[in-house]
Formats: sequence, C-alpha cells, structure tokens
Amino acid sequence: MARFAFLLLTFCTMACSALPAFQSVAPFAQAAQVAGAPGAGGATPTSGSGRPEPVTLWQDAGIFRLVAGLIGSARTRVLVEMYELGRQDLTAALGAARARGVAVRVITDPTVKASRRSTGVLDGLGVPERVYPVDDVRHQIDHVKLLITDGEAVVGGMNWGAHSQRNHDYALETRAPGEVERLVRIFDQDWERAGGHPAPLAVARSQIAQTAPGEEIRAMLEGALGDARQRVLAEVYTLTDPETIAGLAAAHRRGVLVRVLLDPNQPYNRHAFAMLSSSGVEVRWYPIPKGALLHAKIGLFDGQLVLGSANWTLSGLDVNHELDIETRDPHAVAAFGSRFD
Repeated sequence: MARFAFLLLTFCTMACSALPAFQSVAPFAQAAQVAGAPGAGGATPTSGSGRPEPVTLWQDAGIFRLVAGLIGSARTRVLVEMYELGRQDLTAALGAARARGVAVRVITDPTVKASRRSTGVLDGLGVPERVYPVDDVRHQIDHVKLLITDGEAVVGGMNWGAHSQRNHDYALETRAPGEVERLVRIFDQDWERAGGHPAPLAVARSQIAQTAPGEEIRAMLEGALGDARQRVLAEVYTLTDPETIAGLAAAHRRGVLVRVLLDPNQPYNRHAFAMLSSSGVEVRWYPIPKGALLHAKIGLFDGQLVLGSANWTLSGLDVNHELDIETRDPHAVAAFGSRFD
C-alpha cells in the first residue's frame, strides 16, 4: 500500500509537468514476419509436419483480409461480437453467409452510432443480432472484438469501423479446440445476457480471459508482468491503470528490460509517459500518420504474449466487458518481438 501511495503521489505530480519530447522509433525491418504485414502475403505458418500452427498473429489492415476470408469460407457458423461495426463489406458478407445457410449471430454495443446503424442493416438481411446490455451507471461498454467461424476464432483489438484499417493493431487467430470452445461459451454467455437471461461463466484460468464478468484480464496481465524476468515489450493505446504502471516500474527495478510504446494522440497517456520515464523505463511515442491510431493492447512478457480488446486502464480491467487471449506460441512471440523492434 505504501508503494502504491508513493507512486500515486508521483503520478499526480508528473501530471502537471510538460509533455516529454517526442522520441522517434526505429523502422520495423522485420515487420513482414507478422501475418498481414506488407510483404507477408497473409500465409498461414505451418509446422515441420506441414500442419497449420494452432495460432497466427495478424496486424493492421491484414486483419480484414483474414476476417473477410473466414466469413466468406464459413460453412457452419459465424459468431461476431464487435464494439464498432461499421464496415459495409463485412455486414454484406455476414448477410451472404446467412443466405447460404450458415448460422450467423451478431452482438454489438449500443453506444456506438455505426454499430446501431449496422444492426438495422443486419435485420434487413435476416441476420440474428442482439445488443449487449451495458451498464450506463458504470459507463460500461461492450468492447469485445471477437469472430468465430467453424473451427477457428479471431481475438484482438481491431474494430470493424469504416476507417479502422488505418490503425496499427493486432489480432490472434486460433485453431486450438480448447480455446475456440471457451470463446464459443463466452459468446453464448453474452448472447443470453443480451436476450435477458444473464448466466455469467465461472471464473476460469485459461488462455482466454474476460472482464465483467470477473477480472480475469487483470489477473492475467498482473501475473504475466509479475513473472517477467527478462523483457516486457508493450504497445498500448491507453495506459492509465495505476497498478499496471507500478508493475512496469517494478519490473524495471528488478532488472527486466521494459519498453513501452504509447499513442501520442491520447492525452491520458502523458501521465504514464512521465511516470514511467522518471522510473527509468524506456517509453516512446509511436509515430503514426494523421488520421491513424496506435490502437493495440498487447504485451510480450518473456515468452508470453497477451493481447485483446482491453486497454490498460481501470475501465478496461475492471468495468467494461473485454476479451483477451494469451499465447506462448514461438512463431507468434517471435513475430511480435521482431515487429516491435
């Protein structure tokens, strides 16, 4: 508690200081190792036996090639839970899947104008859709970004907005049966809640974590951060959670290499930047073009990669309905490490 009080006092003091000078980031020479990156071709990595790897890390606009391909090739089911749903090509693809006999269901957030418009379009296409019942008193949102088709799923931070392809973001495609099954159960939990029959799943320790119900993402993030002994590499859209900031500083003090990239257009990040910098953590503003965002919520903790929809904020870790996934897959870990560098 004493450590937290000290850090909180430092946080408040730093908040009044000037914004630290912008620091550029070296070019990402290895970016093509992540699926969807320029030059990557979007091919699914395979093991030495020729079988597809259980997970694939995707980034940026390449995520939409993945999503469109999965919806277009689905034969049995398409389940979507999306905070911002505004791409006409994807709503049309969902309607086409429904027309060819695929079982399609969609959950959206009622606070996003584009999503509200898309629900009307989906209704016209005969696609079953429900609106997640957010808690307005707590300023809650359904911030999940999830796609499930047949035997695989995609979890990440990328919205399906009209301009989301401009953003720098990540998504993890998983074909692991246990992970897909857990994601289906979370979708069904949310579908029933949106239908007026809440039945929250019991808290579980797995590669899949949700917030509200539960605080599984906070537990996953704090566990990964506390266990890190060699390196922590993070790209975060919004970083304001005091415990997470304290955890990053503590990791640096015990000799872990900690590097953090933040979105420069988020004024809330100034406090975290100042606090981490004063603690000796390597933190930089990500150089993004006009009209784009560093929208990622991803961290590499030694060999454990954690990513998803949850910003590292009190809202993301305690209030909103969020969804994250973790993997130790060596291809995904190496791909992110190269992309980060």
